[in-house]
Amino acid sequence: MSRRCDLTDIGPMTGNNVSHSNVKTRRRFEPNLCNVTLISDSLEQKFRLRITAATLRTVDFKGGLDGFLMNTKNKKLSEKARKIKRALVRKAAEVEAAA
Repeated sequence: MSRRCDLTDIGPMTGNNVSHSNVKTRRRFEPNLCNVTLISDSLEQKFRLRITAATLRTVDFKGGLDGFLMNTKNKKLSEKARKIKRALVRKAAEVEAAA
């Protein structure tokens, strides 16, 4: 299982450990991943996702999964998130056509 966020596709970054004697060795900065279940209000469906803590705070700020996906550009989303967003857009179009 890769260490990547299911919504924003954020993965490990690299950098240096710097010792007291200023010796630099390479290291990895792993994302802080959390297993969560997010509910889509318009799709009336639950999604089990593995997302970073920062993304979870953003989802809460934007008003849930639907608000986060609809207000985020596709370029910043992972493939899994784009698939959920396409389903949201289709559902919104159906509701608009019915009204």
